[in-house]
Amino acid sequence: MSHLQLKNTRSSYGLITRSFHWIMALLFLLSYGFVYYRQWFTEGTIPPDFTSVNWSVLQWHVTIGVTIGVLAMLRLTWRFMNVQPDPLPGTPAEHRAAHWMHILLYFFMIAMPLTGWLGAGGPLQHFGIPAFKDTALFEWLGLSFDEFEGPVDFFHKKIGGMVVVWVLILGHTGAALYHHFVKRDNILRRMLSSVKADK
Repeated sequence: MSHLQLKNTRSSYGLITRSFHWIMALLFLLSYGFVYYRQWFTEGTIPPDFTSVNWSVLQWHVTIGVTIGVLAMLRLTWRFMNVQPDPLPGTPAEHRAAHWMHILLYFFMIAMPLTGWLGAGGPLQHFGIPAFKDTALFEWLGLSFDEFEGPVDFFHKKIGGMVVVWVLILGHTGAALYHHFVKRDNILRRMLSSVKADK
């Protein structure tokens, strides 16, 4: 009788790792969906009482972002608590590229929610978390919010949001599809189920 494999093994990913992966992938898509919906359809409609669709959509984007940040920390902790499946056959260059791709993905999974909160002009409504500009730490910095927000927003919206994250997401997805359809190995299949690695 087969048992449910929660943890990773040397040959496959466990259910918890796979769940982290796919739940966070879905949340990333939802987060960006809310951002683009806001930019394309509701920009410039925020009234003084913050009751517009624009504000609601922004709050859902923020809520999902915070959730991604929390899950990223839990996922990173779980990664250190588990063995990682052995790499599939490939060139040293492919293995190095995959290694750095994962490091950058983890970095941005944490940096994007963090900079989103740091640059937010208002509280995180669904969590009851105050805006960073209203905290004692921000007051200690001795900066105006305009001085602080500029570089933080540039990183969050330009470097992270529009360039690096999409390059990483598309690169990660493209690499998985390349392995599945061209190399025909198990790199994608073992993120879908507890299959054994190619020998």
